[in-house]
Amino acid sequence: MVTITRRLEFDAGHRIPHHASQCRHLHGHRYALEFTVEGALVQVEGAPDQAMVADFSEIKSIAQRAVVEPWDHAFLAWKHDRSVLDFLATLPGHRTVEFDQPPTAEHLAATAFERLRAALADRYSGRVGLRRVRLYETPNAWADAGPDAG
Repeated sequence: MVTITRRLEFDAGHRIPHHASQCRHLHGHRYALEFTVEGALVQVEGAPDQAMVADFSEIKSIAQRAVVEPWDHAFLAWKHDRSVLDFLATLPGHRTVEFDQPPTAEHLAATAFERLRAALADRYSGRVGLRRVRLYETPNAWADAGPDAG
């Protein structure tokens, strides 16, 4: 098995309502999403992806559709954070994405892992598997999700 990793970036706002420090306030981040996939090298002579696990541009497109496009320039909100959700509802055309848990880096990484895992399984029928998602909230702070996390 061989692994390959791709990195994408997006911007989003969030807040962690019960946080003891500044993250309880509305704010935003330039998130970076790194994901590592694994699989055997394609051995089909003359195939466009010969000697690859998967084409980098193809896995980029999959991640764009599954995670980046829905979250980019949106406010990532906890479904029980009613004051923020009510406020955001007053902004015409505003993009809000609701989550079952507060949108911490850890929860977002775990959610991104599940979304990407399913999208990759749909495309590659198990030939390419997701090993890890790393979500950077800042350049110095990130969360890992998946079997290779930690």
